[in-house]
Amino acid sequence: MANKHGFPSGIPFIIGNEAAERFCFYGLKAVLTTFLVSQFFNPTRDPALQATAEANSNQLTHLFITVTYFLPFIGGLVADWWLGKYRTIMYLSLVYSAGCACLAMFYDNLALFQLGLFLVAAGSGGIKPCVSANVGDQFDKENEHLIGKAFSLFYFSINFGSFFSTLLIPVVFHRFGPVWAFGIPGALMALATLIFFLGRNRYRRLPPKGISRTNFVSINREALRKDGWAGAERRYGSEAVSGVKAVWKILALFAFVPVFWALLDQNSSEWVLQATKLDLHFAGVQWLPEQIQSLNPILVLGFIPLFAFVIFPWLEKRGMKLPPHRKIGWGFVLVITAFVVIWMIQRAVDAGGKPSVGWQVIAYVLVTAGEVLVYNTGLEYAYTQAPPSMKSTIMSFWLITVAGGNWIVSLINGSISSGGWFAQLTGARYYLFFIALMTATTILYLIVYRKERRGILLAPVA
Repeated sequence: MANKHGFPSGIPFIIGNEAAERFCFYGLKAVLTTFLVSQFFNPTRDPALQATAEANSNQLTHLFITVTYFLPFIGGLVADWWLGKYRTIMYLSLVYSAGCACLAMFYDNLALFQLGLFLVAAGSGGIKPCVSANVGDQFDKENEHLIGKAFSLFYFSINFGSFFSTLLIPVVFHRFGPVWAFGIPGALMALATLIFFLGRNRYRRLPPKGISRTNFVSINREALRKDGWAGAERRYGSEAVSGVKAVWKILALFAFVPVFWALLDQNSSEWVLQATKLDLHFAGVQWLPEQIQSLNPILVLGFIPLFAFVIFPWLEKRGMKLPPHRKIGWGFVLVITAFVVIWMIQRAVDAGGKPSVGWQVIAYVLVTAGEVLVYNTGLEYAYTQAPPSMKSTIMSFWLITVAGGNWIVSLINGSISSGGWFAQLTGARYYLFFIALMTATTILYLIVYRKERRGILLAPVA
């Protein structure tokens, strides 16, 4: 169904679907943390219960994100081995829509609300690797020169949907309540499903390939036997085994990234709760605490071309080489700096002050710059270094690093809410802990990076 003189005819449906789906996901996530506190964990607004309520809310929010970013691994396997991308997207979109309906209908029942969160996570996470891959599937040799533009539009639709939802849904939440705040994103998800269905006869569908004999798990399982890699090569061939070894080298880099996500993803949870305690009058506007996070997607859209076409070329012209590992290291430093700003804000709050939310704006600028450096560079490095047979596997592992980081934050907040060891992390000490954790991770990363430069570890794959 490709239009050889332009974009494949299915691309507008895929991009429209993505914009509506992202509006849904980021819209409901924008108000989730503050809603959980006010509706379930501290409805009486008792100051004595607030810290525990916020920890409970953060725990559930980050657990939701953990599941969302772990399930792409499963969704990708289901699509590639059994159902194909189209059917996987359709079926899971219906699950996703059912989850949104649960959130709107059962906003006063924690158990059923959590069921809705799980269904949303299953739907959103399961379709994540399929939707982006489906964009590439629409092209053939006649129009493959347009694939870069298609992905640019696709990425723009993601940030377009997330920006407007994080700006508008908090207004709906505060003026009209949770039914509308969760119902409108649910309606957008239903619209996303309908848009995708309407394009069903326009998509180029690649059939599922079945279970791959040379998959990552099988080769590693064979290598763990007594003959090691030699035995795996005899059974699967040297090319397949070399691919697995290359993946492990990339995973050595990925091992540092979950801590980065543990900090970064707090801008949609802990930072929002902090914003409720700040002076929200900024730049002549009275903001809602949940709206400040809308800075992230709009800054992403600005920073990507700024770094790619201005900052990096300017530095390279002056002899400053910026290999992937160095960019990631600078991304780590920027997220630490952002958390130092948040820590300073919290110290002022703990002392009884009410700082301007403008200080959070500075933190958002820093953390988003760090996100662009780490996320884009990490994806590029992983994709270029991975062998062709393992590229999908690597992309799934990259998303699992996001899940791992959020799982760390969920566990810490669970310990705080239950009075465990981390309960001592009150107020500014909470952010100081994450500054120390990320600093230690960055130092270790720099040590490994030095070894990589000497060819000892993380050597580039030919």
